[in-house]
Amino acid sequence: MKQKVLVMDDDPAILEVLEMRLSTMGFDVTATSDPQTALEAVEATRFDLALLDLRMEPMDGMRAMEALHERQPRLPVLIMTAHGTIQTAVEAVRRGAFDYLTKPFVRDELRSKIARTLATRRWARDRERLLTVGQALASSGVVARVLDAVAQATVEATDADRCVVFQLEQGRLVPMASAGSPPPSLEKLAAAATAAMDKGVPITASGSLEGAEGGTIVAAPLVVQRGLAGALVIETAARIEPVEDDLEILALFSSQAAIAIRNTHDLESLKSGAVAALGRMATQVAHEVKNPLAGLRLYVRHLEQRLAKTGDAEARELAGKIASTVDHLASVVAEITAFGRPPELHRDTTALHPLLDECLELARARRPTDGVEIVRAYDPACPAAQLDERELRKAFLNLILNALEALEGAGRLTVATAYSPTAGTVTVTIEDTGSGMTEETLSRAFDLFFTTKPDGTGLGMSIARAVINLHAGELTVSSRLGYGTRVQARLPLEPASDPARAPDAHA
Repeated sequence: MKQKVLVMDDDPAILEVLEMRLSTMGFDVTATSDPQTALEAVEATRFDLALLDLRMEPMDGMRAMEALHERQPRLPVLIMTAHGTIQTAVEAVRRGAFDYLTKPFVRDELRSKIARTLATRRWARDRERLLTVGQALASSGVVARVLDAVAQATVEATDADRCVVFQLEQGRLVPMASAGSPPPSLEKLAAAATAAMDKGVPITASGSLEGAEGGTIVAAPLVVQRGLAGALVIETAARIEPVEDDLEILALFSSQAAIAIRNTHDLESLKSGAVAALGRMATQVAHEVKNPLAGLRLYVRHLEQRLAKTGDAEARELAGKIASTVDHLASVVAEITAFGRPPELHRDTTALHPLLDECLELARARRPTDGVEIVRAYDPACPAAQLDERELRKAFLNLILNALEALEGAGRLTVATAYSPTAGTVTVTIEDTGSGMTEETLSRAFDLFFTTKPDGTGLGMSIARAVINLHAGELTVSSRLGYGTRVQARLPLEPASDPARAPDAHA
């Protein structure tokens, strides 16, 4: 596909010479002496390079360059000037031109400067984007954040209207990240993603933007060691036709996204093995501690009763503090035991909304909610499902308590459900308007024994995710510091015939 060059000069002879030379060099050339025609051309088509005469009437090269950059900010410009105005050309470079050419033209200089301009443009355009994605990949264990960076960088590097990253989950494509304007038809992008995955190479297809001529859809498959993991898809406006450079950068970014997904899979695999061993060890330790704690609790209760008879209030208060500490240790042991020995699910027909209401009432009994607005946004179409009510009560109660604790007695807690009949799933969302989490805290939300609470165990989120995973579901967390936290649990309504997710319950 030919690269497009815009030439603007008020000398017809120079226009003719440049159009002939550039066409011979393999470029698609638009040559004009009219500024309005040049601006309209830039609005209708994406150019790779512009050659502008410095001294023109009624619009000189400097003003023309500024007008072009308003429409295509990253369009590289070469200013054409006579020897006597080189100083002015240097000023043009300071104001945004890439370089200048002197008249009369020397063939080798014209060819070399154009080649250097295009090469530098490409690497200047892509280097920053690749650096951004690489930093996200290196610094974050959260795959969603890396995919967001990939989508944003892809839009900026290719001038696409939008980009969507699809990930293959349980046999279906799920949009995991996006950038640019919302797609008028997600189904068309998903179809292109499927086609790219079927062929195993990037593909292009005609798009259909609302209110405009059809653009172009380009999709590149995401390939990891275990096979296809999804696809990276862009959609351009009709005036922008993807070129070879765009396909190359799309392939680079798709490989970055695939690396992020592969790293996540590898990390989860490592965690599942390590956590299983840690769970067994923790269970043994908890068992050894459990009996002495039970004895200690009896001794403390007995001591409290004796001190009550003697009337020693100070000693009795001290005994009460010991009893409270023992009870806390006992609850920690109970959580460790629950984590170390994941339960077998006992599924039954369960109505989610009454279960969530019960969890809310239990949570309100443990945390003050006088200044908290509680919003229930239940999907009336949500049917009963084959779930383990007892285990889900434990998971949802923990998540709601976390949200109330983040609100610190003021704000809004929203508990919502959303039923998807096509996917056969229901998504439970627990969202608060609390202080939110830092990126570091969010990345470690499911780490064992990691907690920001002075009396926390760091097991609550891991236990909640273990319960959701045992149901072959998925638990995700998103948060912004100062804006609150959203936790979403996606649950299938019917148990899978092959519970492949069960071994990863603690991943």
